[in-house]
Amino acid sequence: MNMEEKMNESTPQRPEGERTVNAPLVTIDLPRFMEQIKKEPAWLNGPRNAITVFKSEHLRLVLIALHSGAELPTHTADGTISVQVLEGTIRFGTAMESVQLGKGQMVTLHEKIPHSVLALEESLFLLTLTPTPKAQ
Repeated sequence: MNMEEKMNESTPQRPEGERTVNAPLVTIDLPRFMEQIKKEPAWLNGPRNAITVFKSEHLRLVLIALHSGAELPTHTADGTISVQVLEGTIRFGTAMESVQLGKGQMVTLHEKIPHSVLALEESLFLLTLTPTPKAQ
């Protein structure tokens, strides 16, 4: 299998760039990213922050931090997702039901189901997305 190694591109928020986001083997230091996410201007000056820690055609992992009361309004995902709470408490809701999740708890959801996330306290969670393959 021939896999191209991919790095993140530098942005004003993360000018250092050069973080591996896709390779045959990627080590992800979640505690380091959890610390980093809370030091960046997006977190210090806004309601949330996020870091993509892995991204391939078949899988995406995003660490998301929300201040207490911050919300990801209703949206859909183009693939199956899981949300695993690493710190804090969130309310994850669909039109049919809403669940409260704390540290160590997770939820899964099939593609294209509208959902929202509300932080009941300062929270960090790991979003896993398996994108639906695009039609050829």
